[in-house]
Amino acid sequence: MTINTPDVIVIGGGTGGYSTALRAAALGLDVVLVERDKVGGTCLHRGCIPSKAMLHAAELVDGIAEARERWGVKATLDSVDWAALVATRDDIVARNHKGVEAHLAHAGVRVVRGSARLTGARTVRVEGLRTDSAPGTPDGSAPGAYDFTARRGIVLATGSRPRTLPGLAPDGWRVVTSDDALFAPGLPASVLVLGGGAIGVEYASFHRSMGAEVTLVEAAERIVPLEDADVSRHLTRGLKKRGIDVQAGARLLDAEVLENGVRARVRTARGETRAVEAERLLVAVGRAPVTEGLGLEAAGLTTDERGFVVPARWDRLETAVPGVHVVGDLLPPPSLGLAHASFAEGLLVAETLAGLPSAPVDYAAVPRVTYSSPQTASVGLSEAGARARGHEVDVNSMPLTAVAKGMVHGQGGLVKVVAEAGGGQVLGVHLVGPHVSEMVAESQLIVGWDAEPVDVARHVHAHPTLSEAVGEVFLTLAGRGLHQQ
Repeated sequence: MTINTPDVIVIGGGTGGYSTALRAAALGLDVVLVERDKVGGTCLHRGCIPSKAMLHAAELVDGIAEARERWGVKATLDSVDWAALVATRDDIVARNHKGVEAHLAHAGVRVVRGSARLTGARTVRVEGLRTDSAPGTPDGSAPGAYDFTARRGIVLATGSRPRTLPGLAPDGWRVVTSDDALFAPGLPASVLVLGGGAIGVEYASFHRSMGAEVTLVEAAERIVPLEDADVSRHLTRGLKKRGIDVQAGARLLDAEVLENGVRARVRTARGETRAVEAERLLVAVGRAPVTEGLGLEAAGLTTDERGFVVPARWDRLETAVPGVHVVGDLLPPPSLGLAHASFAEGLLVAETLAGLPSAPVDYAAVPRVTYSSPQTASVGLSEAGARARGHEVDVNSMPLTAVAKGMVHGQGGLVKVVAEAGGGQVLGVHLVGPHVSEMVAESQLIVGWDAEPVDVARHVHAHPTLSEAVGEVFLTLAGRGLHQQ
């Protein structure tokens, strides 16, 4: 057993954990990063990166159909080589993984492989196998237990796992979570997606592009229920246009796994009971924070009723135990459970541990994106959210097809802006349509810097682009609109 005393111990090597480690090391701190699987975490290996690689392939498939049906390009799609798609996806993931490992090594972060358990407010025991990066422990892959004591602090970044449903244990083939769906062998001819949040919508979109019959069931009254109601409405319209059976305000009554698929009963929004049969049931009902076996009690920590570790100081993401910080999916709202939010959280915590001033994460200005077809992207408050907080608001929206580039793409869409009444600051920007994930950065700056419509209206947007629809909405709010009355 070896005792090691770094400045900082980070438990979990996902986006929140490794960003904390990299920034802390850059500030001259001695950092140990404990990871029981692979650095990069869910986002790199089971979430953001592989799923978006697959969605890009889906976009190419859709493009062939559009070329033939809309543009007269006599292109045909013979089939999708699933093995080749998976190989390309996995190569992208592997190269990113090597990149993260290289960044950590270059920064001098010592990566220890194994399962970490808190044994006190400053102490951690790591059990399992280690790599060659932590001095004082044996070389090779000998099992053992190693104790570490943090001089400055401990950072909890153990991430999350997919939630499942009682009586529907995932089997990796007929009943799958979002993690399983990436690695299931082959493509189903039909799929029932349970959950209409971002993950469920993305997988519904992907499978539809690959030719599957898709039913999407969401218990809330609309899909992507955390987004603006108009965003939800336009996205629903776009998905239905593609042939996806969207059932919002519905719930799963029961499901039975058969030899060749799954048979389910769904109670629709109208109160009707409907039978749905599909080759695969994809459960996407949210994610749960991973704290099992972490030893929170030994450090004097507890979780709330949902399993989150709640900071006592959000400005430092520090728990009630001084020196113990938390980032990423372990955080409750207003944290968003998004990889890019966890990068910002990691920077904040690392700088705090280094004794530097660091601005708290402005969650209101963190963009939210659903990478379906069509896409959604938003930042700030919805119209209903702004009114609920007591704001008097001015709202303006514009169909994306009102600009020429939107007509070219032909996917419909919307730009909607919510601002304080009388020319006050912009509270929220909401987008639906093609490539809006690449358009939201401007909106993040607008909301994050408390801009007013007149400020944005001064800037000239390129023509013809999709983003000029954003400019036109702000011009109208500032009383200078050209194409809106």
